[in-house]
Amino acid sequence: MRRKWNQNVVVKHISEHSSIYIFIIVLFLMGVIFGAIVVNSLSLNQKEDLFYYLSQFFGQVSDGKVADSRDLFIQSFLHNSKFIGLFWILGISIIGLPVILILLFMKGMVVGFTVGFLVNQMSWKGFLLSFVSILPQNFIIIPIFIIAATMAVSFSLRMVKREFMKKIGQPFLPLFGKYIFSFSIAILFIVVAAAIEAYISPTLIKTVIHSI
Repeated sequence: MRRKWNQNVVVKHISEHSSIYIFIIVLFLMGVIFGAIVVNSLSLNQKEDLFYYLSQFFGQVSDGKVADSRDLFIQSFLHNSKFIGLFWILGISIIGLPVILILLFMKGMVVGFTVGFLVNQMSWKGFLLSFVSILPQNFIIIPIFIIAATMAVSFSLRMVKREFMKKIGQPFLPLFGKYIFSFSIAILFIVVAAAIEAYISPTLIKTVIHSI
């Protein structure tokens, strides 16, 4: 019974915000594509410099000289939770709507650039490295960012309607409570993603480096 209720809540949420979800996902994918295209616009010297630093990093991972897993966990958690927190603040600021969209586009651009650069420089080996170094944590982070951005955009639009169009919908306090709760759940998923990035990804990267 409880599981069915949870499914109904999820289905209702997606159907109510389907247009925003589609827009957000398309925007993110555009960022990924743009990031991959930017790789081709880099000069040969820029590519060589970036590849040198990347090789240094992978060499350190292979030798076990990267930061302690606990430090990596804290860095990853703080970085991604700040991103989520910024979404939350922008969602209640009304004027933060365009900034939310820009940040999500930039996140997609970073992912696209990273994967594109690795593949451009190392072909299938780069694809394999990007698969084990980027995908595991981003398998959680990207959906959470998309959901968080959708919630922030939706809340911001409702605030705009209340303030400028004088439309009264749901009472504000319950709506705000749901908004806080949804972002609290997002932070829990960020903890899981940070743990994967700190404790699993380095091992996967080291395994792949030694195998190629």
